[in-house]
Amino acid sequence: MDYCSQPGLLPIADAISQMQSAITAITDSETVPLQAALDRVNAEAVYSSVNIPSHDNSAMDGYAFSTANTTPEQPLKLAGIALAGHPFNGEVQEGECVRIMTGAIVPANTDTVIMQEQVFVTENFVQLKRLPDVGENIRRAGEDIALNSLVLEKGKRIAPLYIGLLASLGVTHVKVFRRLRIAVLSTGDELKAGGQPLQAGEIYDSNRQTLLALLSRINVTAIDCGLVEDDPQKIRSVFESAIAQADVIISSGGVSVGDADYTKDVLQSLGKINFWKVAIKPGKPFAFGSFNKPQDKTCWFFGLPGNPVSAVVTYHQLVLPALRYLAGEEIELALGLRASTESNLKKQPGRADYQRGILREINGENIVQSTGNQGSGVLTSIANANCYIVLEQESGSVTKGEQVRVIPFDKFLL
Repeated sequence: MDYCSQPGLLPIADAISQMQSAITAITDSETVPLQAALDRVNAEAVYSSVNIPSHDNSAMDGYAFSTANTTPEQPLKLAGIALAGHPFNGEVQEGECVRIMTGAIVPANTDTVIMQEQVFVTENFVQLKRLPDVGENIRRAGEDIALNSLVLEKGKRIAPLYIGLLASLGVTHVKVFRRLRIAVLSTGDELKAGGQPLQAGEIYDSNRQTLLALLSRINVTAIDCGLVEDDPQKIRSVFESAIAQADVIISSGGVSVGDADYTKDVLQSLGKINFWKVAIKPGKPFAFGSFNKPQDKTCWFFGLPGNPVSAVVTYHQLVLPALRYLAGEEIELALGLRASTESNLKKQPGRADYQRGILREINGENIVQSTGNQGSGVLTSIANANCYIVLEQESGSVTKGEQVRVIPFDKFLL
């Protein structure tokens, strides 16, 4: 079945584009201590106030000297020692050298460091085994980060290594965008909380717990709105409360076409639906919309399917990019690669299929294998995977041995 025969389905790229066009990124910011900035989004460009390194320093344990008028045959008199944090402060004369340790400032009147393994030492003299090139084993001031250079762009999510980078500049506080406030709920009479006995036809709610865990990876303020029965009034009441508190509401269930799928109806009565039904498998019944708030604010809505794999895939591929954009982050495209499939993969044209796989490298070749049953209710198919096998919207089935596009799972999912 092709896209034209399913006129209600929106291609994934169009869905993402429409969401980003509708959403306006937040601008509210706050200044936080550096260690509290992990996984927050940087709200202003950071420039270096120092050179890194601050001085020319030694890259090796060895001996610093001037190559001018120096030959390997000429012993150099040892004039002193330079340690990291304890520079040599004397005058290095022609025919002299200074014992120097890694990170120590290169003494004045020297231009080269020779490794300690490349000399003979006899009492107060050093004999070179070779004459190094000028400047050898010296790290120049500012060669890593120059004074006034751009270190961290606005809109970057502050990863652990950026914490270290900023700390190396002496930064103690960072201006970041405020956290998003995201309300999460699950709908369905069949859902029960963990620990409760199950009756016939009931299942434990996993979507809400999964979403709350996934949201923790992007450092937001999550509001757990719990389980909501398939009752229009109860759903409306929870939504009204969530709208008042949150920037975003994420629900799972209730956006399909069943007789008891009320979430979509409540959304239409309280706000508007921009679109629903996306050409993605699993996850076709996906809704995006908004609610108006006081002071011309907007609460955005993402309605995920009830099946657990569908909920995860649509969150990761559709909601997450929108949330990162809303949070003020500059988003980069997901890394994709090609791999040879070890499995036959069933597919019909009409929807982009995000099958779950295990990616390995064997003898320098990327190999991917299906995790098995790809049903949208089989949570193990994604829990045991490390990548998506992406079969494009108009493609058909794939035979074992063919090349396929693979997207490794990122830090927001693993």
